[in-house]
Amino acid sequence: MAKNLIIYYSRKGQNYVNGSVKNLAKGNTEICAEFIQKAVGGDLFEIETVREYNADYMVCIEEAKKELHENARPELKKYLDSIADYDNIFVCGPCWWGTFPCAIFSQLEKLDWNGKKVMPLMTHEGSGLGSCERDLKKICQGASFGKGLAVHGADAGRSESSVASWAKSQA
Repeated sequence: MAKNLIIYYSRKGQNYVNGSVKNLAKGNTEICAEFIQKAVGGDLFEIETVREYNADYMVCIEEAKKELHENARPELKKYLDSIADYDNIFVCGPCWWGTFPCAIFSQLEKLDWNGKKVMPLMTHEGSGLGSCERDLKKICQGASFGKGLAVHGADAGRSESSVASWAKSQA
């Protein structure tokens, strides 16, 4: 049986939801990552930055934009050293300026992707998958890629059946 890993970054607190900023007790991507784990099993790995993004959503998105333009790789609190024990890697994150937050790339660039299957899940408020699939193909050299899934962030809590169905079709 294939072994699954779910790597995710998720933002709690202020988030953009259906046209306005709202406070979320749990980030949309974390909700979806847990749905994947429930559906297909596997280990969760949460990406956490050493320097946290600003609690104010509008400031946070400007920080994210600056990181993207600078091709920054924020330092993480912990890193995975290896994914050798896993077959399938789900990479999950919010859509920030058309792709994953740079913190996700900080982790992904440190891993050997040969022989792994990668599936992206992106939470968004209208951008779909953005360029995350293209960006993952650049970083995850040697991996094969499954179909990505875009989940409207405001609907994350109600997306369990669609996320589970997708995860089962990929793993």
